[in-house]
Amino acid sequence: MTVYFIAGIGADWRLFTHIALPASCQRAYIHWLPPQRGEDLPRYAARLAGTIRQEEPFALVGFSLGGMVAVEIAKITSPVCTIIVGSIAVHRDAPPAIRIGRRLPVHRLFPPVFMKVVSMIKHTLTLKEAANRQLMRQIIWAGSSRFIYWAMQAVVDWRNETVPENLYHIHGTHDLVFPLRYTRADYVIEGGHLLVMANSGEVSRVLGEILEKVRKGDGQSV
Repeated sequence: MTVYFIAGIGADWRLFTHIALPASCQRAYIHWLPPQRGEDLPRYAARLAGTIRQEEPFALVGFSLGGMVAVEIAKITSPVCTIIVGSIAVHRDAPPAIRIGRRLPVHRLFPPVFMKVVSMIKHTLTLKEAANRQLMRQIIWAGSSRFIYWAMQAVVDWRNETVPENLYHIHGTHDLVFPLRYTRADYVIEGGHLLVMANSGEVSRVLGEILEKVRKGDGQSV
């Protein structure tokens, strides 16, 4: 089975550098496409779905924004399972900051470069390993400013109410972007928002457990 990874806002496949999968799974990455004018998250996800080889068994793993995109892709395809990390599956689980943004779009006042600087400072303070801090700086500055601006609005406008079948949710105890208390996580890991880097060993263990559960449950060979 192929496991497709989807990164967060302004990030790319390198977020998942330290994530390990069972030997029987192969990994692939869904890369961001330039958003089209007036495109919302469901329509954008539909375009990304076109890059998946749907004739073969596949699973989706989405981090942060990538989790929302994974949910939208799962609604129009048939993944074996969908796993979201540090994300939400439905719009009602969004924290107050995002809900406020729906009525008072203060996020539009901040240019993407400001968001990059804030993100870089935050990760510099929270990531323990120097190699991870350096990698995050590279990822952040390489991110498309146009995409970041669009994605922030797309998240605020997202109105999904459907939880796809076979959804699994992994979340950090100290996630500041999507606080745990607003979510409905199935697996809780000690850590912050950037679990896929800072807590990659534990995330890998849980991913392996989920994929094994799915394999034994449906009788398919993954």
